[in-house]
Amino acid sequence: MTKKILVVDDKAELRTLLKSYLTQEGFDISTAADGQQALYVARSEKPDLIILDLMMPEMGGYDFMRVYSREAETPVIILTAKLEENDKVLGLELGADDYVTKPFSPRELTARVRAVLRRVEKHHEEQPILRAGELCLDNAGRLTTVAGRPVDLTPSEFDLLATLMSAPGRVFSRLELLERLQGTAYEGYERTIDVHVRNLRTKIEADPSEPRYIETVYGIGYRFAIRD
Repeated sequence: MTKKILVVDDKAELRTLLKSYLTQEGFDISTAADGQQALYVARSEKPDLIILDLMMPEMGGYDFMRVYSREAETPVIILTAKLEENDKVLGLELGADDYVTKPFSPRELTARVRAVLRRVEKHHEEQPILRAGELCLDNAGRLTTVAGRPVDLTPSEFDLLATLMSAPGRVFSRLELLERLQGTAYEGYERTIDVHVRNLRTKIEADPSEPRYIETVYGIGYRFAIRD
């Protein structure tokens, strides 16, 4: 089935370029010029993935994510012209799955799109229910609970937790986790894993400063704790 992608950017020439390129790559492309228009299109088209610029007039990318992430678990790749780390971190904290800094090549962006879609499809196919203490993760239903209480995770947070829980005690490097999530690992992007882990801990740990489940292995990465 052809995957639907929504491209959101206030630059008409970029929207046209990406629509043309991604259509040639076999995707069904919709576009929007700002976050408000993107909400309308996303609600009606139900895209499989959203490519989202952060800095736009009217409703920007940040505000779009705050609203739409409450309505759907659609994976998001953010576009940013800024080099500041805070912009990327905020986008990830709001639920983005990956980011690309402008200028970029359409080929690189397409590779990121395919990687994110492959990762989402892979985890949709997995069936087991994983448990640890009061934490329960249902791969088939894409549901996570703590002590029976549903926990709202972004797609990347869910997939990261599923990866760690699938191998308790195993140490995963940041690059390895990034590759598991995105299908590819890009040098300089591995710190995005730290953001996802920090977000996860605030949602599943009783005390995020003293985590029971996700342990930091300093200088390497993370592991899921082995509990009796």
